[in-house]
Amino acid sequence: MSSQFTLLKTRRFLPLFVTQFFGAFNDNAFKSAIGILATYHAGLIAGFQPKMIVTAGTGIFVLPFFLFSATAGQLADKVDKGRMIRIVRFTEIPFMALAALGFATENYYMLLAVLFCAGVQAAFFGPLKYSILPQHLEAGEIVGGNALVEAGTFIAVLLGTIAGATLILVPHGVVIVSAMILAVATCGWAASLGVPPASSSTPHLKVNLNFPAETWRLTRHAYKEKDVFLSIIGISWFWLVGSIFITQFPTYASTALHANQNVVTLFLTLFSLGIAFGSLICNKLLKGEISGVYVPAGAFGMTACIFLLWLATPHHAMHGALVSLTQFVPRPGNWPLLGSLLGVSVFGGIYIVPLYAIMQTRCEESFRSRTIAVNNIMNAFFMVTGSIVTIGLLKMNIGVTEIFLLIGLANIPAAFLTKRLVHKRRAAKGVA
Repeated sequence: MSSQFTLLKTRRFLPLFVTQFFGAFNDNAFKSAIGILATYHAGLIAGFQPKMIVTAGTGIFVLPFFLFSATAGQLADKVDKGRMIRIVRFTEIPFMALAALGFATENYYMLLAVLFCAGVQAAFFGPLKYSILPQHLEAGEIVGGNALVEAGTFIAVLLGTIAGATLILVPHGVVIVSAMILAVATCGWAASLGVPPASSSTPHLKVNLNFPAETWRLTRHAYKEKDVFLSIIGISWFWLVGSIFITQFPTYASTALHANQNVVTLFLTLFSLGIAFGSLICNKLLKGEISGVYVPAGAFGMTACIFLLWLATPHHAMHGALVSLTQFVPRPGNWPLLGSLLGVSVFGGIYIVPLYAIMQTRCEESFRSRTIAVNNIMNAFFMVTGSIVTIGLLKMNIGVTEIFLLIGLANIPAAFLTKRLVHKRRAAKGVA
């Protein structure tokens, strides 16, 4: 088996990888810039409550996945995926131009409207980027291709989040961020021009625009493929866990560790790079085989590391000035905590990559994009549910450290659920 990195030298993968990297970077740079700008300026300029803008922004970006994923999946199965990718990426350019206007005029209504449009674009792009992989890659390359996509996505999320949050507050930050997101959108579209054609699997498909009915129909269809549906549930659970960790890092750092924003950035960096690293080594472990054999190990590893994180977290109140990054890292007592956090994300990468590959390859080829659309809907549903449950737990005065522990305990049934996927496949085909 050749190295997965050789795919980055091929036209059948590199343009898609670059396109999705720029897209993930821009989405998160834009979201973080809005959040930081709202936090520091919205209350003074527009009379908005910053928490309302940040919370609304998260919901506005996720909403299109419920509204448009069914339509996006149908179109991705109906038309040439390479052509549709270019159309979707081109729409980002005028959207980011409107975002620049919104930043310049400090119009938060416009910025939130553009954020909704960015969510629509992401909802249409998701089924395309995952369903095109099996058409362009050999069977032995699919796990490696997914590993690179996941690694690239999380690194892009990290870089975009840091860039948007940092640059928006420097002198002339609005101009810098506006120019950046416009340039990245243009580069993403330019990269998409190199994506090879990917012929339609069902060119005569009649698109049903009744999204509630179509979403229900697609979900029922995906449910009939037990391997596929178990993979979708497993993937969605991963996004629930990951979203709770990422959104609660600021609270965890400030309340449990009495640390400042720079320590939060360190946590985001470790978490993103850990998932990227775990995704890449997963292909090495599987040697290119599409198998769920390491998925339960990834889930149990996440649980073990979450428990270690809980043990390593101080369980007493701390006072005084917030601890800086240069004070936090050198303390040996914090190293087990950082190692545990890194372990959670590395095992998360090992857990998630095979599930994507199983979902892509064990579903009907003519239904692949619509299956991935169901996955996107379920991902959004799980993340929203996780947010609601977390808010409820926080209102019950349950600390964020204990919430992490509860996630770890809830992860155990998820691990056993994925063992069913492995054992079922062994029984059916004699292979994990």
